[in-house]
Amino acid sequence: MNEDLNWIKSSYSGTPSTDCVELAFLDDTAVKVRDSKAAAGPQHTFKGTAWSAFIRAVRDQELGTQ
Repeated sequence: MNEDLNWIKSSYSGTPSTDCVELAFLDDTAVKVRDSKAAAGPQHTFKGTAWSAFIRAVRDQELGTQ
């Protein structure tokens, strides 16, 4: 977990005391996700294909296409 990653905060984030997710793209094949309030805590890694499927499903749900 000591990797030097470029973490990106979710655009849905509120004030520092609210829930927030951060992402770090390892490369085209993986994405790490963590809770910004617990940056030293667990980080979950997703394969790029799984992350893409998740994002597509969320967008489809928001657009009502599912």
